[in-house]
Amino acid sequence: MGAAILLGFFALLFFLLIGRFFYLQATGEAHGHNLSEEASERYNVNKTISATRGAIYDRSGDPIAEDTPSFNLVAVLDESLTTNEEKPRHVVNPEETATKLADVLEADRSEILERLMRNSKQVEFGSIGRDLPLSVKQEIEDMKLPGIGFIEGSKRFYFNGKFSSHVVGFARANDDGVVSGVTGIEKMLEEELKEQDGSLAVKTDNKGIKLSMNSDVSYVPAINGKNVHLTLDKTIQTFLEEAMNTVAKEYKPERIIAIVADPKTGQILAMGSRPTFDLNTREGLTDNWNNDAISYRYEPGSTMKIFSLAAAIEEGVYNGSEMYQSGSYSLPNDPVPVYDHNRSGWGMISFEEGVQRSSNVAFALLADRMGTDTLLEYIQAFGMDKPTGIDLPDETTSNINYNYYRDRISTAFGQGSAFTPIQQIQAATAIANGGKMMQPYVIDKIVDPNTNEVVLENKPKQKGKPISEDTANKVLDVMESVVSSENGTGRPYSIEGYSVAAKTGTAQIPGPGGYLSGHGEYIYSITGMAPADDPELLMYVAVEKPKIAQHENGAGPVSGVFNSVMRRSLQYMSIQPDETQQSAPKKKNVGVKVPNLVGKSVQEITTGTQAPDYVVVGEGSKILKQTPKAGREVIKGEKVILLTEEAPPIPDMTGWSLRDVRKIANLLGLQTDISGNGYVQKQNIMPGTPVEDGNSLVVELGSNRSLPETEEPEPEEETGEEQDEEATEEDDS
Repeated sequence: MGAAILLGFFALLFFLLIGRFFYLQATGEAHGHNLSEEASERYNVNKTISATRGAIYDRSGDPIAEDTPSFNLVAVLDESLTTNEEKPRHVVNPEETATKLADVLEADRSEILERLMRNSKQVEFGSIGRDLPLSVKQEIEDMKLPGIGFIEGSKRFYFNGKFSSHVVGFARANDDGVVSGVTGIEKMLEEELKEQDGSLAVKTDNKGIKLSMNSDVSYVPAINGKNVHLTLDKTIQTFLEEAMNTVAKEYKPERIIAIVADPKTGQILAMGSRPTFDLNTREGLTDNWNNDAISYRYEPGSTMKIFSLAAAIEEGVYNGSEMYQSGSYSLPNDPVPVYDHNRSGWGMISFEEGVQRSSNVAFALLADRMGTDTLLEYIQAFGMDKPTGIDLPDETTSNINYNYYRDRISTAFGQGSAFTPIQQIQAATAIANGGKMMQPYVIDKIVDPNTNEVVLENKPKQKGKPISEDTANKVLDVMESVVSSENGTGRPYSIEGYSVAAKTGTAQIPGPGGYLSGHGEYIYSITGMAPADDPELLMYVAVEKPKIAQHENGAGPVSGVFNSVMRRSLQYMSIQPDETQQSAPKKKNVGVKVPNLVGKSVQEITTGTQAPDYVVVGEGSKILKQTPKAGREVIKGEKVILLTEEAPPIPDMTGWSLRDVRKIANLLGLQTDISGNGYVQKQNIMPGTPVEDGNSLVVELGSNRSLPETEEPEPEEETGEEQDEEATEEDDS
């Protein structure tokens, strides 16, 4: 009987074990645990291999944006994790912990304490505890707070903060920790910059040792994002940021827009605007989300006259020495005339002086002569009727208002039709580049760091040739006179040692019921390039509604950006104006360096086929002054003026170029009155007549010349007091 009971017990136990075995095999679960999953977790090691987002560099390879290590703060609240009370693994004292963390994180203690008091096993701290730098992590670790730890990750770091923010843009992590671009290049090139994490899976024993050489290993390599190299120059961009900061602080304008470009290639070297924002903190982002340089169109004012002048010269309707009546011009079947900003005008003046004074009447006449349909063809040839195609997101295009005759005429002097700054930059490359118009671009190349393969490389792209090289050079000469002549509106933009070709603008702003009026209620601007004889830099600056005093005009804030950036950039590029220069500026024609002749006798002058064209002024035996200065290059046909006495007799200047006339006028301190175009035909001071400082030199230019026509460098010095920029240019549309 006892044996039977014992046998039955073991039989029952056997069937229970067999049943349990089949149950486990069928369900794979025991006590609510999935045995397959736990075995997989114990014996299969899966690791994520982190990749990094592609970096963004400037033209020299200096980083603008890069992934850097960061740390997210976490707090363990689960008391069950503490097995040794002497070494607690959870937050023991929430109040003390909150106080100490608040000091380091510069955050609200109550917010931290609220998180530490939650009924959770582990908590994070939101934005105040996210993306902490290593220094903050170390400071918190030094406090040895129980239960406080970190999750290591990476964050997007922008090395210069406010640095072409609207161009570069920013990337940030979403709630799932995935980083993606939000604005600018970061957004536009998301697919190129985006990284892909890798993974490693391997089978191990219970001690974590790989089971055998033949055990399964699954490896997916990490793929880093591609690196983007921009055409932006970190140094020039820094010059621009500093200058805009200064002007924004002093004049408090509603807007500043500035672009610096290489006119030979179309590369954008610097681009910025105000208001702006910090790429790291996002401070200021809500003030201005858009990149105004490419997405803000407005009536440009007189900077538009550059292209109307080019069209008039190309069409043969511009004669700089021709006289016209300034002040106002009546349009057919229109009771309201076109007015100059000086409504009373300056009397009968030449068209060249009209350009220098930024006369609307002069350009209305030129538009009339060439025909507004022809003008429109040139506007289209300059690419101003469509987006430039610059490799940046959200570019807008122009709004050409050609409905009525007044609108067409007004477009010639920059009112009525609206254009973007980048459209003006692209069009101006044709003026600075011998008629060849270059497409602007900011992405130099994209490189795959995984293979070192260059997957994209941009090259300079010519968009067209709206004008001839001869016309471009003539426009440059006129633009240079806007800065150098005594009547020029561009005189405040002269830069010592460099010749500047520029055109200023003062544009009215549309408002409710018409255009805004009042002191400072304009967009003041300049399009300028230097050196004028062969521009290496092209720059556009616009300042909207600056707070200027009643005695000030728009030249103050605009020159505060233009002059500083242009001068510093030319020097940075080793285009030096004096004998200390390391590398001379590039010239279209390589010439001969001028020796230092000051203090030497006239008999020591070396002549010959390779020597400059020396002109000795005066009857002294020793040279007192010279221009150009020693070390500068001169080309065939250009004169080197040598002064041998303080009040010398004036030489015969027949056949001289305008630039050579300016040289001797500057050297002798003469006021000049120039009429006509070409080369000297007549002069009011008879040759051999002694002159003194302050005398007036009147010179008439003509097309005939006894010497071969050559391209000549800018004058060394310019005299005369700065003239005010035009106060306003009236729109009459």
